[in-house]
Amino acid sequence: MTKTVTVGNVTLGEGRPKILVPIVGRSEAEILTAARQAKDLDCDIIEWRIDFYEQVETPAAVAAFSHQVKEAIQKPLLVTFRTYKEGGELEISDTLYFDIYKEVLLHGVADLLDIELFMPEAGVQETIALAREKAVKVVMCNHDFDGTPSQEEIVRRLTLMEERGADVCKIAVMPHSQADVLTLLAATAEMKAKATRPLITMSMGVLGMVSRVSGELFGSAATFGAAAKASAPGQVPVSVLRNMLETLKLGE
Repeated sequence: MTKTVTVGNVTLGEGRPKILVPIVGRSEAEILTAARQAKDLDCDIIEWRIDFYEQVETPAAVAAFSHQVKEAIQKPLLVTFRTYKEGGELEISDTLYFDIYKEVLLHGVADLLDIELFMPEAGVQETIALAREKAVKVVMCNHDFDGTPSQEEIVRRLTLMEERGADVCKIAVMPHSQADVLTLLAATAEMKAKATRPLITMSMGVLGMVSRVSGELFGSAATFGAAAKASAPGQVPVSVLRNMLETLKLGE
């Protein structure tokens, strides 16, 4: 049976897939405006994409400002630095990546922290250990913007996330055909049958949009909805996402 993960009043891994909305502002004013707007959206968790933040290369600034973001949203907060190689805004050193996260964990605020699977393992394990100490849940992830790996490879990566200590395992892949979308969905269903953690999976772009609303059937515990600006291709507007999830629900 898949374990659930609870942050605040939100439990991933039970009931309908939960809705996450990303904030992608650059200035503090833009971020806080987006945060206050997100507070009133029909979503469950807010993701702050700190790779967009103009002061992200100053870890102390990120940690200090995270308190204002959390206060503005009044919902569970996922803090994410998406690296350039996995589709993010900024290329930084691995050392700075982990320094930012360490500062957020020690002096900032986050309910969940996004850590990429293929970052150096020593840094990943040190960050996970500190997150555990601070009662912050870890979303471990992998993004493939070039294509869709085989079903076997997707399952292997998700399993590796479990083995490395993730609380939630996330993968996003780019489809080039209907068959690619089916591969992602089949891998999700296969992993769901044996997973010990909640999964978040998606096939990106317009072609893969069906994967963002069919999580309850195939086994993805959450989906990302676009508020004003999407942070990844194919995100469904949050204004219609809840209705779509309810329409496709399996039961009460």
